[in-house]
Amino acid sequence: MRLVTALLILIALPAMANQPTLYGRYEYIELPQVGQTLKAKMDTGAVTASLSARDIEQFQREGREWVRFRLATASADDTVFEQPLTRISEIKSRAEEQGSASSPALAKRPVVDMQLCLGNQLRTVEVNLTDRSRFNYPLLIGTSALREFDVAINPAQRYVANQPQC
Repeated sequence: MRLVTALLILIALPAMANQPTLYGRYEYIELPQVGQTLKAKMDTGAVTASLSARDIEQFQREGREWVRFRLATASADDTVFEQPLTRISEIKSRAEEQGSASSPALAKRPVVDMQLCLGNQLRTVEVNLTDRSRFNYPLLIGTSALREFDVAINPAQRYVANQPQC
């Protein structure tokens, strides 16, 4: 009986070892494709990731949809970035984004695949582009990206991962 119990414990150990990495409510995330490391809000109430961008313009290249944009961050220069368009998402805008207290409206936002580095993990995630310049954090990481990184968030902590090292 002890041998059977010991074997069951050994079989269960790998499953218990796959606990998500714990990060804080705010973390530094590197975006290699745009050459920036930004402060990000880890938002378990949001589904998608959002990057602060301006001058967002869709265009066609060789029969495919693309999007060009500039970063809308304090440290951004006037560099224009171009990425293949992954899809258009419909996001429920918050009342403060609309400037009124009315019910949420749907905003259509271009989505691109971007590499993000959190801690020492590099993942490609979908990121929607929108002007977040009036918010404190130019990058918002939602639950779909958090799942890609296999992380959990402790809202009482900040910058647990320190600077990204991918």
